[in-house]
Amino acid sequence: MDKLSIQGGTPLKGEITITGAKNAALPILCAGLLSAEPITLRNLPDLQDVRTILKILAQMGLKVTFPNPEDRSVVVLDGSDIHTPEASYDLVKTMRASILVLGPLLARFGRAKVSLPGGCAIGARPVDQHIKGLKAMGADIHIEHGYIEAKFGKNPNALVGAKILTDMITVTGTENLMMAAVLAEGETVLENAAREPEVTDLAELLIKMGANIKGLGTDRLIIQGVKALHGAEHSIIPDRIETGTFMCVAGAMGELGSDLMIKNARPDTLDVVIDKLREAGLKIEVGADWIHVTMNQRPKAVSFKTSEYPAFPTDMQAQFMAMNTIATGTSRVTETIFENRFMHVQELNRLGANIVIEGNTATTEGVKGLSGAIVMATDLRASASLVIAGLAAQGETIVDRIYHLDRGYDRMEKKLAAVGANIVRVK
Repeated sequence: MDKLSIQGGTPLKGEITITGAKNAALPILCAGLLSAEPITLRNLPDLQDVRTILKILAQMGLKVTFPNPEDRSVVVLDGSDIHTPEASYDLVKTMRASILVLGPLLARFGRAKVSLPGGCAIGARPVDQHIKGLKAMGADIHIEHGYIEAKFGKNPNALVGAKILTDMITVTGTENLMMAAVLAEGETVLENAAREPEVTDLAELLIKMGANIKGLGTDRLIIQGVKALHGAEHSIIPDRIETGTFMCVAGAMGELGSDLMIKNARPDTLDVVIDKLREAGLKIEVGADWIHVTMNQRPKAVSFKTSEYPAFPTDMQAQFMAMNTIATGTSRVTETIFENRFMHVQELNRLGANIVIEGNTATTEGVKGLSGAIVMATDLRASASLVIAGLAAQGETIVDRIYHLDRGYDRMEKKLAAVGANIVRVK
């Protein structure tokens, strides 16, 4: 099992290029099931989760081709010969996003069998809203032996448009129902829809494929179903969470100093993160597709509460907390999305942080410095927080179980090493 060895305490300077967004790539890859014509995707990140979803899709008969085998950022999907509309447990168990095959399979083929999903153990992410929405569109669904089995119900030829109000804002639920609705008969209205940029990116691809979707970027999506979708080309948006993570790296360097030019970014998707980092004392300049971050002092403690986009993202909570550990002052972080998303706290405390949890709020009293230790990653974003803390700490930090990190960051250690970090992967 791979580990990261980090010798902290070195200043960082240079350029970092952001890859495509994991949370956009996964639903976009599943959209390949919706058409019999080829779809060309660019800016695809080379992540473990991406490789897993491609394996799931290939098992169904989706043809996956990399025009240049040495460049996995461009892929062609051919859904003309889907033979098995089923996602088995052995792959689905490793990632919750695999539920995203349910809507496209059902909408196009009239049936689907998908294992109940797994993924990071950060809390309950039920699929009941997906099932509720598909049932409203006329699907006949039941769960048996750990599998969701779905087929056309009241209409034997297609799903039927409906007005769907989800009980909670759900990103994958919005994506699944949107992909189902584009091939349904009539109009579907998704109320309380997720507004994340990754949802909009999926919608933009679907529109290129011939879908009729209105209300992009709002909590009310109106979808007029069409008979079939055609091929298209699309470039996946840059990963805003990867971008924010490297910005937190710059902040955590404090008095050591950092000067990072972050390229291929989308600053417009990070407004609240950039505001909070400026509050912490970082100097930030932005362009259309770049962010320049400098830091040469201890950060100031920043408090925040996670919530759905456009508020502060839960996927940035752990990284900010790592920066807060060496900040001046006291910060309070309230987590409202996932109930188990403070598992990194005890590991940060092993590095010398002073963090106390009470309910869904973590209070961090900033310390002057951290010291290296052996720590264990518990989930994807927790992994990133431990890397950030290790870079700021004096001495060696070993981060174990970094397979979590590989699920969402494309060669993170190489990008950091290129800007001066003393970080290596240990087999």
